[in-house]
Order: sequence, then structure tokens, then C-alpha cells
Amino acid sequence: MHTVFWILIFLGTYSFMEFMAWFTHKYVMHGFLWSLHKDHHKKDHDSWFERNDAFFIFYAVVSIVFFLLWKHTSFWAGLPIGLGIFAYGASYFMVHDIFIHQRFKLFRNANNWYAKGLRRAHKMHHKHLGKKDGECFGMLFVPFKYFKK
Repeated sequence: MHTVFWILIFLGTYSFMEFMAWFTHKYVMHGFLWSLHKDHHKKDHDSWFERNDAFFIFYAVVSIVFFLLWKHTSFWAGLPIGLGIFAYGASYFMVHDIFIHQRFKLFRNANNWYAKGLRRAHKMHHKHLGKKDGECFGMLFVPFKYFKK
């Protein structure tokens, strides 16, 4: 029974992180912390790192806090929550930074319907260089219209 709860908490956390990514992207990154995110939309620097990477670090710290709560207290759900946040962060990094933005030259030939839909949605998001008038703030779950030909 404990294993079932562990798996449900992990999957729930992973799924909830897609909402958190959307919410953070729309209301924080394109809101009051645009100063950290704008270099992701308009490359005005030569560095491989972006100020935008601070958001990745923030969620890594949140994940670590849940691991520490699990390790040093009786909060057993800290482990599946921490792993869920970590797994979503790894997925986000693979999809957003590696697949879409090619920060590492991998997955260049992925051309299935899902890959094409993700690329289209992200391209539509990046056509807006400013913080206003953005669209498609999610990452793994994007509107179905981007999957149509």
C-alpha cells in the first residue's frame, strides 16, 4: 500500500510541475522577473548560460529541500515529491534546452508528430520578443492546434 501512495505522489508531483512551469512562465518569467527571462527571448549576450537558468536552479533547490525533509524528518512523502520535481526538471531540460533550443546538439532528427507539435508551439511562444502578448507557456502539454498540419 505504501508503494502505491509513493507512486501516486511521484506521478501527481510530476504532473503538477507542468502546471507550475506554465504558471511560473506566464506570471513570473513574463511578469515581475522578466529581467531574468528576457535574455532567453532575445540573445543579447555571448554566454552559453542565461540569466533565465536561475529558474532551473530555484526548482532544483525546492527538490533538494524535499529530499532533506525526507532524510532528516519523518516526512516520507518528501522522497517521491523531490523525485517528481527532479524528474520533471530533467524532462524539461531534455525537451526545452536540448531538443528545442539545441544547447547540446542531440535529438536533431526527432520528427514525429509530438516533436513537431512541441517545436511549433515553442516557436509561436518565441515569436514574441517582449514580455507582453505571449502564448503557449506550457512545456510538455501544449494545445492540440500545434499538432495539426
